Amino acid sequence: MEFTVKEIAALVHGQLSSEAASGKRLHGVAAITEAEEGQLTFFGNVKYLAQLKSSRATAALVPLDFSEQIAAITIRVANPSLAFAQLLEKFAPSPVRFQPGIHPTAILGRDVSIGVNVSIQPYVVVEDGAAIGANSVIGAHSYIGHEARLGEDCHLAARVTIGARSLVGNRVIIHSGAVLGSDGFGFEPVEGRHVKIPQTGIVQVDDDVEIGANTTVDRARFGRTWIQEGTKIDNLVQVAHNVVIGKHCVIVSQAGISGSTRLGNYVTLAGQVGVVGHIEIGDRAVVAAQSGVSKSVGAQQVVFGSPAGPIQERKEELACIGRLPRLYARVRKLEQLLDSQKKSSPPES
Repeated sequence: MEFTVKEIAALVHGQLSSEAASGKRLHGVAAITEAEEGQLTFFGNVKYLAQLKSSRATAALVPLDFSEQIAAITIRVANPSLAFAQLLEKFAPSPVRFQPGIHPTAILGRDVSIGVNVSIQPYVVVEDGAAIGANSVIGAHSYIGHEARLGEDCHLAARVTIGARSLVGNRVIIHSGAVLGSDGFGFEPVEGRHVKIPQTGIVQVDDDVEIGANTTVDRARFGRTWIQEGTKIDNLVQVAHNVVIGKHCVIVSQAGISGSTRLGNYVTLAGQVGVVGHIEIGDRAVVAAQSGVSKSVGAQQVVFGSPAGPIQERKEELACIGRLPRLYARVRKLEQLLDSQKKSSPPES
């Protein structure tokens, strides 16, 4: 599919730098360093300015205050990254569609409820008493446990497991290999042995949540492990039993949240963050990558490090650590100077 530069600008409500070039045609999109003639790119970070100036792209989405001179036709928009994402769909191949129906290799238990226009792919297992809402897609080799509930317009990729009695809302996307409702990690030492504590609760996932590939969400010991509306969870994340994640949070890859911890709304956990159990992280708090959170974090705080603390303090500490070798060398020189002065001083009478 092709569009003129003018048509692209209209689609994203952008401002063209040159009406004279508005008729040039675009047939695709690409990153700054990979774009060729006839393609559109975007610029949203000043560190890529040099690459933008040398880019072969025909047109570029840039911020409203962009004033640099570049070869590409500029289209000024409020948010270049978001505008680019919106345009990707225009140039992308048609999305894969799954026809409604139940594949003959699928196995359905007793008293299963299936809504209209549901697509159940090969080798799916749906256990007794489970319910699947209208227009949902269940990918090949997926498993829906006993009495689990899946809402409308959900999409489960291949090899997703939804454990018994789990509750999944509407418009939820779950990627391959994710497991909801596995047992929480609960054991009690008794006479030198680890005795398993029954995990009798559920997992509840509210509307418009997305859960990445190979992420695990443990069922509660009792009550529920709860992921609230609009939260987005990346691949390879561990959510332990009885964790509560608030609305519209972002949990990035390889983060791990220990049992009974509560996250407020709009919390961000960056990659490889580890959170201990039984603490709270307040609304709109941000935990920077590879941090270890050992105590509660207040609302709107930005923390970093292990143990995590206010990010500016932790950065200053790291800067000091980086200067230690030079400090050590200076101290050694001072020690040597003092030693030499002692040796050269006449003895006291």
